[in-house]
Amino acid sequence: MKIVVTNDQELTQEQKARLDSLGEVTYYDSLPQSTEEYLKRVKGADIICSGTAGLREGYTGLKDVYVTVGFVSVAFVDLAVLSKNNVKISNAPGANRHAVSEWIMFMILLMMRGFDDSLNRRETYRKDGGLPPRTSGLADRNITILGQGNIGKRVAEIAKAFEMNIRFFKRGNDLSAAVKDADVVVDVLSTNPTTKGLLDAKFFESMKRGSYFATVTGPEIVDYEAMIKALDSGKLNGAASDCGSALVGDAEDPLYIKLVDHPKMYVTPHISYNSEKARQLGADIMIDNIEAWIKGKPQNLVTRVK
Repeated sequence: MKIVVTNDQELTQEQKARLDSLGEVTYYDSLPQSTEEYLKRVKGADIICSGTAGLREGYTGLKDVYVTVGFVSVAFVDLAVLSKNNVKISNAPGANRHAVSEWIMFMILLMMRGFDDSLNRRETYRKDGGLPPRTSGLADRNITILGQGNIGKRVAEIAKAFEMNIRFFKRGNDLSAAVKDADVVVDVLSTNPTTKGLLDAKFFESMKRGSYFATVTGPEIVDYEAMIKALDSGKLNGAASDCGSALVGDAEDPLYIKLVDHPKMYVTPHISYNSEKARQLGADIMIDNIEAWIKGKPQNLVTRVK
């Protein structure tokens, strides 16, 4: 088997040894700078261990090959095109569950406790006899988690430790009923035909006044204009987004730019997944996928993203 690792994926020596035992491996230690360079790197490969760079734009040029990635979302590919070109792709479900759930809980703490107002503060709250503003806290508050996959379940485990009241929304539930009493709503939905455009103006109207919203998805699921209107009207006290549609770390992404200056927003440029644990788990699952593929028992094949 000819295996190509398209870019530096921070593989450990143990992980490289596993890969080397499976075939003839070519490692690249830099990002491909163009679609053409990506396709040149993977030419003749039987198996591609791919990063996002190059794959996002170049997947239509792949033929007769197996692709596996160390991350979760491959919503940018068209499975019909891959099928036509005899390309199969596997992802790494759950690899980011620790990292993304940590991001979510950090954002909830920022919004509901207002720690950023006190962090490294130089002005005394009591200067004029006043007290610091009272914050809501998390204990006994209602959290509704949209999506009950790996991340949603992990968020629930952490929220339980904070003594929050947990409710899940999943396919087939009444969305408005699920969020109407929530103090904070967390969106970890996957992109598929049932979730496209789901979190629209009606959704934000259904939320409790003064509540909070945290999302790691993009505009294919969330109506960000409706969210901004909810913030401006006071329907939402605050919101946090990781701009899930942006390229990783892209502070020039249009959605990021749109949100970053809003006074009631906490926003990051698609970095919530980025932790040492997530990279390790993602690489392990990616190699597990290759072992299963070679044995004729493929796993984690992506069958629906559009």
